[in-house]
Amino acid sequence: MEVNRFFPEIHGNFGFGCMRLPMIEKEVDKEQFCRMADRFIEAGFNYFDTAHGYIGGKSELAIKECVSARHDRKEFLLTDKLTESYFEKEEDIRPFFKSQLEACGVEYFDFYLMHAQNARNFEKFKACRAYETAFELKREGKIRHVGLSFHDSAEVLDRILSEYPEVEIVQIQFNYLDYTDPSVDSRGVYEVCEKHDKPVIVMEPVKGGQLVNLPDEAQAVLDSLGGGSNASYAIRFAAGFPNMCMVLSGMSNTEQMEDNISFMADFRPLDENELSAVERVRAVLDSLTVIPCTGCSYCVEQNKCPRDIPIPDFFELINNKAKFKNYNGKRYYDWYTQKHGRASDCIRCGRCEKVCPQHIEIRRHLLKVSEEFEN
Repeated sequence: MEVNRFFPEIHGNFGFGCMRLPMIEKEVDKEQFCRMADRFIEAGFNYFDTAHGYIGGKSELAIKECVSARHDRKEFLLTDKLTESYFEKEEDIRPFFKSQLEACGVEYFDFYLMHAQNARNFEKFKACRAYETAFELKREGKIRHVGLSFHDSAEVLDRILSEYPEVEIVQIQFNYLDYTDPSVDSRGVYEVCEKHDKPVIVMEPVKGGQLVNLPDEAQAVLDSLGGGSNASYAIRFAAGFPNMCMVLSGMSNTEQMEDNISFMADFRPLDENELSAVERVRAVLDSLTVIPCTGCSYCVEQNKCPRDIPIPDFFELINNKAKFKNYNGKRYYDWYTQKHGRASDCIRCGRCEKVCPQHIEIRRHLLKVSEEFEN
């Protein structure tokens, strides 16, 4: 495994994203997560990524029990994030940071990111001196590296990095479908990172699983390559760009872990034939996707929907209906609405749209969900 050329302490270019851990109903499957964490470290990797809001606060606690308590601190690197919904003023940040250290069972974070930065919440981070506080914590040894995760336009990122050149690393959404999507502009955002000479961490390389479960026409394109999983082509595409420090994968079972390790332990970028195939798959998917939702759940986790509408689940039903033959979305919709609100329950408050990284017109699309599955 090659030494990471940006941060030598990172082993390889592949990280364990802990937003989609293995679950047993609503609880983290700790036994399976322990096995996965052990296997990940055994394979030579060491980078784990979490945030306080992931899995309703259960991600950090699972890391404490399955990683921090079971492995020497030198065996793993840990990234956590400062999310806007957990502070209102500068004085809130340090107590929250301390609670994150305690939840994860560590004395310092290797990387600490200003979470989900965009034009709106950046103003709050500035007013509360969030960046300055993180830099102070770095000087105190509580943080090794300060960075940011980002969901907005290339112009906004250029402004942030110009105002805070001390930022060491940027985490962006990047995959072969969003690379040319103007609503996400992965390519433009990546090029801003290159302009500022910032190494990049990739999130959503398989777009919330969408690039794994492909429609027949797209699947046939990748099958023609004669080997490799759908995830392998997506992750290798993202990892193949020059400024990519690492690609995160939100692995939710041991099988996904083993598949990812199989092609990232001895990483090689996509060749010309594979790149051509990915471009053809992109063209197929572009023609079928109805709602560009990645399933990040920010709309329901960072700003609780007052009607408890499972927005990402409903949008997935619409997209799957468009992509897959004989997809029984009505059955899944009825199952979701036994425990949650219906799309027609939306009161159009707009809280969900304020935190959506994809800038989706959620209220308008919920009307579409209601028409599709309730009538």
